[in-house]
Amino acid sequence: MHVTVDLASEPPAVALAEPDDCTRFDVTVSGTGDDGDLDRALVHAGVGRTDDQEALVTVAAVRRLASGSVGDGWDGQFETMLDFARGRGWLTDDGESIRAHVVWQ
Repeated sequence: MHVTVDLASEPPAVALAEPDDCTRFDVTVSGTGDDGDLDRALVHAGVGRTDDQEALVTVAAVRRLASGSVGDGWDGQFETMLDFARGRGWLTDDGESIRAHVVWQ
């Protein structure tokens, strides 16, 4: 799954692509901008924020963005993904956010 951020739109569009794929997670950014623009877009959309060269995406935002576009078994798959992320240190200490690699296109 990918959190997509389109910095070319006004306001920047933030969405969740491939929500059924709980085997990968990143933030994919298109359009012209920098880390500050990405941070503002994520905060404005209520999805998360940047942290150094990565993004912190809230678990609640992923659930909200996936709502209505995933099947019945998605919750279990997502929990498995979160458990894997926790074991790798990719969740914040409070478990509220997922640390994601940022891919600039």
